[in-house]
Amino acid sequence: MLNDLWLIDKPLDWTSFDVVAKVRNAYSKQLGKKCKVGHAGTLDPKATGLLLIAVGKKTKEIASLEGLDKEYTGEIKLGATTKSYDTETEEENRCDISHLNEAQLRETATLFLGKQLQSPPMFSATWHHGKRLYELARRDIEVERTPKSIEVFEFDLTEIRLPIVAFRIVVSKGAYIRTIARDFGARLGVGGYLRALRRTRVGNYHIENALSIDACVELIRTRKVEI
Repeated sequence: MLNDLWLIDKPLDWTSFDVVAKVRNAYSKQLGKKCKVGHAGTLDPKATGLLLIAVGKKTKEIASLEGLDKEYTGEIKLGATTKSYDTETEEENRCDISHLNEAQLRETATLFLGKQLQSPPMFSATWHHGKRLYELARRDIEVERTPKSIEVFEFDLTEIRLPIVAFRIVVSKGAYIRTIARDFGARLGVGGYLRALRRTRVGNYHIENALSIDACVELIRTRKVEI
């Protein structure tokens, strides 16, 4: 029986659904019929990195895979904000950051450790009355969102070259790194947004073992697949 779990390195500007559709299409061509394919944890279009793609019977494990902790590396740009909290929308609210120093930045990072409530950003795939929040956001509609409990296990600033701050972070299920980037800038009083993000680990699954989407499709195409 079909029971595959693929580790895919999602490219920039692809949605998680784009990857699912590509893998599903590859299986459909081999099998001559459709099969179940899903992902275990959305990655935003402006993020790259590890995406777990479950196929066939493996899709029954998606809920447990989604619950695993996740590690990311990325960059926050300070001194400006965007409506999407990342590079999908244009910069606004630019301000001076010349007064900031490394000690302030590192102390602020420690404030994010532990359990906390976090509201999903408007530019997210969260459902609201049958519509994705990003569909509303792109029409300049903002709605109240229910905060959810998340946990930040580690938040390390790996390089500081203002206005850019590079970081590594480990979080629980449901945490939006874009929101953490926005809140990081807000706590410093200068604003901030997520300039780059890469997911490097999900539980014990690591990006070093991931395939490109093209390599995955080629393996599906060239091997014997049964369902």
